[in-house]
Amino acid sequence: MIEEIMIRAIAGGILALWDYFTAHVLTCLIPAFFIAGAMQALMPKERITSLLGSKVPIYKAYPLSVISGLLLAVCSCTILPLFAGIKKKGAGLGPAIAFLYTAPATNILAITFTGSVLGWDFAFARIALSITFAIAIGIILSMIFRKEEEQEAKDMSASSACKTPDVPTKLTGTRLFLFFASLLAILIAGTAKFEDLLGPVLGGQVRIAGMVLLLLAMLYEVSEWLSAEEMHAWLSETWGFAKSIIPLLLIGIFIAGILSSALPENFLKDYLGTNTIFANLVAVLFGTFMYFPTLVEVPMAKMFLSLGMAKGPLLAYLLADPVISLPSILVIRKLIGAKQTLVYVLLIVIFTTLAGLIYGSFA
Repeated sequence: MIEEIMIRAIAGGILALWDYFTAHVLTCLIPAFFIAGAMQALMPKERITSLLGSKVPIYKAYPLSVISGLLLAVCSCTILPLFAGIKKKGAGLGPAIAFLYTAPATNILAITFTGSVLGWDFAFARIALSITFAIAIGIILSMIFRKEEEQEAKDMSASSACKTPDVPTKLTGTRLFLFFASLLAILIAGTAKFEDLLGPVLGGQVRIAGMVLLLLAMLYEVSEWLSAEEMHAWLSETWGFAKSIIPLLLIGIFIAGILSSALPENFLKDYLGTNTIFANLVAVLFGTFMYFPTLVEVPMAKMFLSLGMAKGPLLAYLLADPVISLPSILVIRKLIGAKQTLVYVLLIVIFTTLAGLIYGSFA
C-alpha cells in the first residue's frame, strides 16, 4: 500500500515536470528569460524608475503595471523572470507586485476563456477582483516594507555609481522600443492559443510562421544594433536569471505534482461542496500550492463544478490558482525575501477567501 502511494506520488511529480517542459519551457519561459536579461543589460534604469519606481505616483505606476499584465497570457511561473527583470532594474515593490499578480490573473485571453466556459458572471468577477487585489496588495506591501524599499533604492544607487560608464550604443530611442517589442512579440506568439482559435493544423502553421518571422527580425536587430559587449552582457544576465530561477521552479513543480496525485477521490464533494469559510480557504490553499499551466485553471474549474464544488469556493480557487503556486513562491522568496513573500501569500489567501465567501452568498 505504501509503495503504491509512493510510486503514484513520484509518477505525479515526474508527469508534472514533463507537462511543464513540453508546454512552457521552449515557447514561454526561454523568451521570458531573454526579456529579463535584456531589461537588466540594455534597458536604461531611468526608463523603469520613471514609470514603475517607488516614488512614481500611484495613479501612474499601478495602472501601467495592470495594463502591462493584461497584455500577457502567461502563467505564475513564466511571469517570474519578467518580474525579476523590472524589480532588479529599479521598479518599486508595489508596482512590481501589481504586475506580477495581474499578468497571470487577468490577461485578456484568460478572461475570455473564463466567460465562454464558466459564464460571464465568473469572468467579470474574476477581472474586477483580480485588478482590485493586484493594486491593493501592491500598495499594502509597499506601505509595510517602505523602509526596506528605501534602503534597497539607496544600495542600488550606490552600486550604479560605482559602475564604469556605459559604452556607446546604437540601441536608443525607436530602436530600443522595436527591440523590446520584438522580444515581447516572440513571447506572445509562443504563449497565444492559436490552436484553440484556428484549429490544430492552421493554428500550428500560424504559430510557426509567426515565430520564424519574429526570430529573423530579432537576428537582424541583434546583428545591426548590438555591440559585442552588449551581446555578452545580455546573454550573461539571461543566464544569471535562468540558473537562479529554474532549479527552484523544477523543485516546486515536482512537489506540486506529488501533492496533486495524493488528493483523495471525493475531496471536492466532501470538503468544497458548501459555501463556508473553511471550504473557501481550502479551495484557495489548493489553488495556492498547486501548479497548473495558464488557462488550464478554467477547464479544471469546470470539472470541479461538475464534481460538486460550490460556486464560492470555485471563484476563490479561480482567483488564487493562476496568480501563485508553490514553484512561484519559492522563486519570489529568493527575489524579494521571506518576509515580503509571506505577507504577499497571506494577503492573497485572505483576499481570495473573503471574495469567494461573499460571491457564494449571492450566487
